[in-house]
Amino acid sequence: MRALARFVVRYRWWVTAAWVLLAAAGAFAAPRATSALSYDFGLPGRPGYRANQEILHGFGSGGDDAPVLLVAGNGTRPVRPADAAAIVPAVRAAMPGARVASFGTDTALRSRDGRTGVILVYPRPGHGQDPYAAALPALQRVTRSSRVPLAVTGQDALMRGGGGGGAGVLAETVFGGVAALVILLLVFGSALAVMPLVVAAVSILTTFLIMWGLTRVTDVSFIVQYLLALIGLGVAIDYALLEVTRWREERGRGAVGTAAVENALATAGRSVLFSGLTVAVSLASLTVLPVPFLRSVGYTGLLIPLISVTAAITLLPALLVTAGERLEWPRRRSLSPVSRLWTAVGGAVVRHRWTAAVGSALVLLALASPLLGLRLGQPSAASLATSGGPAATALHRVRDAGLGAGMTHPVEIVTADPSRAEAAARAVPGVAGAVAPASWSRGGRRVVDVWTTDDTATAAGSTAARRVRTAVRATGARVGGIPAQDADFITAVYGNVPWIVAVIVVVTFALLLAALRSVWLPVKALVLNVLSLGAAYGVTVLIWQHGVGTEALFGLPASGAVTVWIPIAVFAFLFGLSMDYEVFLLSRIREEYDAGATTDDATVAGVARTGRLVTSAALILFFAFVALSRVPATDVKILATALALGILIDATVVRGVLAPALVALLGRANWWSPFHRRAPARTPGE
Repeated sequence: MRALARFVVRYRWWVTAAWVLLAAAGAFAAPRATSALSYDFGLPGRPGYRANQEILHGFGSGGDDAPVLLVAGNGTRPVRPADAAAIVPAVRAAMPGARVASFGTDTALRSRDGRTGVILVYPRPGHGQDPYAAALPALQRVTRSSRVPLAVTGQDALMRGGGGGGAGVLAETVFGGVAALVILLLVFGSALAVMPLVVAAVSILTTFLIMWGLTRVTDVSFIVQYLLALIGLGVAIDYALLEVTRWREERGRGAVGTAAVENALATAGRSVLFSGLTVAVSLASLTVLPVPFLRSVGYTGLLIPLISVTAAITLLPALLVTAGERLEWPRRRSLSPVSRLWTAVGGAVVRHRWTAAVGSALVLLALASPLLGLRLGQPSAASLATSGGPAATALHRVRDAGLGAGMTHPVEIVTADPSRAEAAARAVPGVAGAVAPASWSRGGRRVVDVWTTDDTATAAGSTAARRVRTAVRATGARVGGIPAQDADFITAVYGNVPWIVAVIVVVTFALLLAALRSVWLPVKALVLNVLSLGAAYGVTVLIWQHGVGTEALFGLPASGAVTVWIPIAVFAFLFGLSMDYEVFLLSRIREEYDAGATTDDATVAGVARTGRLVTSAALILFFAFVALSRVPATDVKILATALALGILIDATVVRGVLAPALVALLGRANWWSPFHRRAPARTPGE
């Protein structure tokens, strides 16, 4: 690192110019990259995906797009087949090419008391994040012109009712950047606060440049633009903050000019390098999954720490030598990173190490306990309906009429023998109804829709849908729809998770072993990371699945389930990001120990010297995730919730209490390693 520092200092103008050119190219590429992003969540090669593609391309609609439900009647008088005969032509005129099933011809869509009827509509989907952006307004116009009381409901209508628009990626990045600037001004008390933001801006733009290249050779998910901009903002600032803080500390110790830069890069720069590699390793796990959109998240997510680290150890030293001292104005903060508050916290934790360790571990286990009830799937219609409105009222009418809550996410079957497939499906316990209109026929094959009594987001509904899939496959039919694709996703992703996690743990352990020159410190860091992840998952389940605070925090109803792809994505991002603060703390404790301090003194010094830094870094990343949660997609909000919680939990309970308590408890055992030089002797009683 010292050799790199000398190289960067010597050629600082060339290094700076190279990054400026990359940033300029990135600014040109960013809008072109975002316009080329994909909205496909498919699973090529999986049976559910193949069935959905056959339905979509052969019949023009449906598959993994949920139907829209037109609910007729107001509960005061029966609805008649003649009512449906008047509505269906208007629907077909508003939705050319849509698949329609009506209560006028299918008794399964009419309640037993005759007062509620449903017209099932599969509009032709559009491109982009909202496939029914044109269809829903057109169907709303049909309801207003109908003489029969009519309301629109279904998954997309309910999500529109509870959600809303949202600002673009640029606006969210500006929000996160302003919050970061405020925190940096409080940390440095000088114009030096802009330097980490410059590094972050250059890193983000450069990553967008590379992402643009990726979009030319593979599909890249639209989710990536938010992750790249907002997580990139937080990560790049965190790394720059660590180095700038160490540079100021070295100047406070008397180092001047290039010596302060070299010392900062040799210490903090080394920590940044290992931290970034740890994040990159965890994100690499997504690239081996058999899910294209998650692989694209992995590829581009992998770039975030790598580009941020590269900028932090090349561009930042060049800027510090060129303008660092001039930006130290007005100097309102001491150059020393030691915090009185965190010195007191570290001392208290070391003195009461058993109490701190046991108490904080119990807190983390309590926070993780809701994870035992985790349910993967689409948000339940009932949870979306708690936002109220006409769509929610119509959904409640369907449920109360006994037509089946699973109608919003039916199983779609493609078969040459519809009678046999329908009979097999109806024989399954938990099935509420099935339809197979003659108009849903193409080339000798027909689509049959089957729905369950319970919503497929519930345990009972998903079990019934799985049994339908098994029964119908035995007839030679193909089974699609959202429930089938979700089931395929869970099998494809989570069936391989144990092996992926094992590889990540081994590689991360090797990196930490090299960084910390200890066996037990990496083991401890990995165990604490598992506890931190579990706590973040648990609170996310509590908020989104069980609805504790969802309305207050997001103005949305609870989802009733966690979207199937989110846990693995959270693991990939949070495993590495949480490890950052462990590396920052443990590297500093190791440095103090190597300088001659006892384990207890090194622990207190490590907490005191990194406390303010890590707290500030965590707050910056937290506000980046707050900005991410402002994205209108509910899936992204759930992801942002888990990431924000994980960072807060790790920076407070884990890094502030549990990690230093365990270091104090392990004593000399912390420093044992068969691969490195023995630790020097310390005072008795250590």
